[in-house]
Amino acid sequence: MLVETYDPFQHLAVSAFVAAIPILLLLLCLTVFKMQGIQAALLTLLVTFFIAGLVFHLPFGESIGSIVQGVVQGLWPIGYIIVMAVWLYKIAVASGKFAVLRGSIIGISRDQRIQLLLIGFCFNAFLEGAAGFGVPIAICAVLLVSLGFKPLQAAMLCLIANGASGAFGAIGIPVGIIDTLGLEGQVTSMDVSMMTALTLPMINFTIPFLLIWLMDGWKGIKEILPAILVTSSVYTVSQALITIFIGPELADIIPSLLTMGLLALFLKRWQPRNIFLLNGNGCESEHASLKDVIQAWSPFYLLTMFVFLWSLPAFKGLFAEGGALEFAKWAFVVPGSSIEVGVDFIGATGTAILLAAVTTVTTTKTIRMKESISLLKKVIVDFSIPIMMICAIIGIAKLMTYGGLTMALGEAVATTGAFFPFLSPILGWIGVFMTGSVVNNNTLFAPIQTTAGAIIGTNPSLLVAANTAGGVMAKLVSPQSIAIATAAVGETGNEAALTKMTLKYSFGLLVFVSVWTYILSFYF
Repeated sequence: MLVETYDPFQHLAVSAFVAAIPILLLLLCLTVFKMQGIQAALLTLLVTFFIAGLVFHLPFGESIGSIVQGVVQGLWPIGYIIVMAVWLYKIAVASGKFAVLRGSIIGISRDQRIQLLLIGFCFNAFLEGAAGFGVPIAICAVLLVSLGFKPLQAAMLCLIANGASGAFGAIGIPVGIIDTLGLEGQVTSMDVSMMTALTLPMINFTIPFLLIWLMDGWKGIKEILPAILVTSSVYTVSQALITIFIGPELADIIPSLLTMGLLALFLKRWQPRNIFLLNGNGCESEHASLKDVIQAWSPFYLLTMFVFLWSLPAFKGLFAEGGALEFAKWAFVVPGSSIEVGVDFIGATGTAILLAAVTTVTTTKTIRMKESISLLKKVIVDFSIPIMMICAIIGIAKLMTYGGLTMALGEAVATTGAFFPFLSPILGWIGVFMTGSVVNNNTLFAPIQTTAGAIIGTNPSLLVAANTAGGVMAKLVSPQSIAIATAAVGETGNEAALTKMTLKYSFGLLVFVSVWTYILSFYF
């Protein structure tokens, strides 16, 4: 915060109401006024700029610095990650690997409800755990479209499915970052990880049922109930055990792989009597050998391997101050402000995906580097507007953070006393809606959650876990997530329609988390 006070009106409720205007405006623009995402984001950015400067008295130079920092972070690492992930997918398609990969999925079951469980839920969770930052939404939505799903339908289903894995994305960073914050009460990431097991298992178990209900109603749930139970039970139980006994780092990766493997084995002995095909049409595929299937999945093996390497503390240490690759990080202070902007050229996750893409091209005979470069250029053009929207959204988040708007909202919620546990997940929802990141959300609001917990006598780990869970529910409608999803399925400009499709499920899950957290607060 770079202002003297987060309460310019000397009345916290009024200051918080004014601070909430950017969030309300963005939601109204996307849902009621049905504006395109980029238009809604730019309008909200302009309004936030004036509120931060004229009402909260953020100096002009700091306001410009906030926007510059937001734009740079939107381009790098977020835009970089998105472009690299989609480029890897395009390479898989152009090389013919994707056709074989798709055939391997169809070979498990032609029923598209089963395919949704395998790709939309299991593979989505795996990519969230391995990479995060929009990669699972971008890749899985496109996979479903290639299997015959409608574009916006595929995007909606992937966003909802991501609610089961968003808390532990990118090797558990959203929870793992807790250890770096020095929170009141000495709350650790392991404390929070264990507390999430009180809430997330119920959501995880429910989401596969919700996905099938959205696709084929109660009839669909009844017809493939055994497959849903295998998916829900294996994923929920395995993730709960890992979060309790091991920690957040592998809480997405191991459960998703285990669930996918056991579901595939189960489907060798059981198939639904009625094969469900969207619009009566399914995708046909040629039989491929086991060797071809293994090679077809290689881009994603490589993706996992490189991203995992990039996440290791020893590797990250190379780019820290005094590290061997410290020179690869570029940082500068925005002129006229005190805000520093940094770019990590090699250590960014996008570079790990870049290496996976380059390795795929160089080890595949069916595609040449020149062709892959052409694909990259097209991806950059196709995603230019969505990335601009993301830059604007992060600019809004930075203005709200440095201008004290975020603090005003947090402090206002924290004054509600014993009712605070009900509002705790809502604070997390707001954080992710504005920043698009559960990591940033916990960085912003975990300190407020633990302070409030100490004041009202509620376990601070429970409140940070609620902040995390509430934030995950916002990923269903976060403008960043919406922009990535619509761009991935070729529906840029239809952000309002997708937001409207997912909003009620985001709110519904948020209400459950809020009520359940309030109940738990009487016992912890």
